[in-house]
Amino acid sequence: MLRRLYDWTMRLADHPRAIWALAAVSFTESSFFPIPPDVLMIPMILARPSRAWLIATVALSASVTGGLLGYAIGALAFEGIGQPILAAFGKTAEMAAFNARFNDYGVWAVLLAGVTPFPFKVITIMSGWTGLPLLPFILSSLVARALRFFVVAGLLWRFGAPVRDFIERRLGLMFTLFAIILLGGFAAVKYL
Repeated sequence: MLRRLYDWTMRLADHPRAIWALAAVSFTESSFFPIPPDVLMIPMILARPSRAWLIATVALSASVTGGLLGYAIGALAFEGIGQPILAAFGKTAEMAAFNARFNDYGVWAVLLAGVTPFPFKVITIMSGWTGLPLLPFILSSLVARALRFFVVAGLLWRFGAPVRDFIERRLGLMFTLFAIILLGGFAAVKYL
């Protein structure tokens, strides 16, 4: 099923209204859809590099707006909608422990999930469920998603097709390593 969704999403990149498809995928990916918007962004930017910044802006706007839907699912409909979505991603066992600690690190969780391969929808739903204040949620979502989408757009705009393999295979790892180094730096400052 996941492969069919991926193939369907890739076909959308060739559609004349691909920018709207990107907005829809970016919006839904932040709350329940399993395919990240990068699979649309990459071929769209490679096809028209002059639109890289517009494409990244659309992905950012739709993703943050979709994150608000995820937040609402967690805040208003966790039992009926949010819990089954998190269960589908195998996160049910960690929910209680995660809820207890989440708001201590909520903004950092949103920032990290927004730039790493961790499913952003899990964090948006958990943010609503645990009652993370809305303004810090929105601001950290904006920063994280802007970093992710504009780095991808910038790399593709500058280097084109040769960087596609790096983005598809290793960019998530690079963002994860960046996040670990960033957290390590903050921990070192706090404890030294």
